[in-house]
Amino acid sequence: MHLFLLTALTMIAFAANSVLNRLALAGGGIDAVGFGAVRLAAGAAVLLLMARVLRGHIALGGPRRAVGVAALLLYIFGFSFAYRSLDAGLGALVLFGTVQITMIAGALICGERPGPLRWLGAALAFAGLVWLLAPAQGGVAAPGPLAAMVAAGVGWGLYSLAGRGAGDALMATAANFALATPMALLLALLARPEAVTPSAQGLALAVLSGAVTSGLGYALWYTVLPRLQTSVAAVAQLTVPAIAMAGGMVFLGENMTARFLLASALILGGVAMSALAPRQAGQRTMRSNGS
Repeated sequence: MHLFLLTALTMIAFAANSVLNRLALAGGGIDAVGFGAVRLAAGAAVLLLMARVLRGHIALGGPRRAVGVAALLLYIFGFSFAYRSLDAGLGALVLFGTVQITMIAGALICGERPGPLRWLGAALAFAGLVWLLAPAQGGVAAPGPLAAMVAAGVGWGLYSLAGRGAGDALMATAANFALATPMALLLALLARPEAVTPSAQGLALAVLSGAVTSGLGYALWYTVLPRLQTSVAAVAQLTVPAIAMAGGMVFLGENMTARFLLASALILGGVAMSALAPRQAGQRTMRSNGS
C-alpha cells in the first residue's frame, strides 16, 4: 500500500506539470522554451539545496549521469517544441505511446518477461488512453512536431530506465537538473528572438512546476522506480493524461463527459490488472543497477 500511494502521488505530480504548463502557456505569459528553462533552473535550485541540507554534500557524478541529463533535456524541450503546434490529445497519445515502447523494450532487453495478464492490462489501459485522447477530427499533423514528441517520449522513457540504477534518488535528480540547466538556459538565449517577455504569473507557474511538481516529483519517481517492475512503471504512467484532464476540470473549468469517465475507468482497470498480475514463473529478476 505504501508503494501504491507513493506511485499515485508521483503520477499526480506529473499530471500537475501538464496543468501548470497549460495555465502558463495558454495566456501567453511565457513561451515554451522559456518555461522549460525556468522549470529546470527552479528544480535544480531546490534540489541542490535539499541535497546540501539533507546529505551534507553535493555530488554531480554517478552511474548513467550523462544518459539522465541528455534524456531530461530531450524530454523537456521535445515536449515544449511539439506543443507549440501539436494538438494536445494527439500529442499525449504520441508521447505516452512512445514511452511505453521505450520502457517495455528496455524491460525485455534486461530480462523482464511480463505475463499474459500484464500484457492484457497494458493493452486495455492503452486502449482507454486512445479512446480518451483521440482527436475528434481527422487530419495529419506536421511531421516536425510529431518527431519532437516522439523524441520527448524516448527521452522520458530513457530517463525512467536510468532511474532504476540511480541509488540516491534525491542526489541523482539534483545532479540531472543541475547539469541540464546551463544547456537549457543557453537554448533559451538562442531562442530569444522568438521569445515572449515573461509575465509574473508565467514565471511563477514555471517556478512552481520546476521546484515542486518536476523537481520533487522526479525525485519521488526515482525513489519508487527501483521497487517497481519496469513494465508496471511504464503502464502506470498511462494514468497521467486522465489525472491531468481531471485537474483541468477542477482548475480550468473544463467539462466532464461520459467519455472521460468510461475511458478513465478502462485505463485504471488496465493499470490495476497489470500491477496486480502475478510475476511469470521463471522470470529473471532485473538487476538492481537498472537498464
